[in-house]
Amino acid sequence: MRMRKKKNLEARLEAVGDMLFISDSPDRNFNTAVIDKAYIDLKAWFNNDNPVFLEIGCGKGKFACEYAKSHPEINLLAVEKNSNVIVQACEAAKNAEVKNLRFMKCGAEYLEKYLKEDSVDRIFLNFSCPFPKNSYASHRLTHKNFLEIYKRIMSDGAEIHQKTDNMHFFEFSLEQFSGSGFGLKNVSLDLHNSGFEGNIETEYEHRFASLGQPIYRLEAYLLNADGESK
Repeated sequence: MRMRKKKNLEARLEAVGDMLFISDSPDRNFNTAVIDKAYIDLKAWFNNDNPVFLEIGCGKGKFACEYAKSHPEINLLAVEKNSNVIVQACEAAKNAEVKNLRFMKCGAEYLEKYLKEDSVDRIFLNFSCPFPKNSYASHRLTHKNFLEIYKRIMSDGAEIHQKTDNMHFFEFSLEQFSGSGFGLKNVSLDLHNSGFEGNIETEYEHRFASLGQPIYRLEAYLLNADGESK
């Protein structure tokens, strides 16, 4: 079911324009759209040269706001492709006066059009849509096709941190990471009972955990030709 356009959406998006980049590529075929680069000057946008972390699929911005506010030493770029949702995330960040947080309205397929190679130091994939039907596997944000995109924008030593409540999606992700040149660490099958410190909950995570559902988490890192961390 399609989400109804929010009232005064254009005016609200304009009001948060200083912290929001909107992809306006006319080419709907991302394979050709990413050929012509339109790199964002992240240093100028954040007004510093701090490490850049990326959250893909930020929803209404709860995790992004809390993480950025508790880590002023990094810059967080939060990505969401739904206008109705990302405007709420931007407004939440503006109201909370989070200075080191910016947003992109963009599909993950287009990231390398706007982000330079080796420019991202960490990627968060928090409760991405699992697309449970096998015919939609290529839409999953941990599918090997997306992992190849991430690899091109990740810096040496960068990591991907994933959380999900879906066991089958998590198993799929483990296979995709392992088959795409990533090592795995800190893999948890029940995050909230693992003793892990510093976890920041997303909106979905709070809901699922309150129902007693286990939360699955992993950290993936790139391996070099010798099978060691890059």
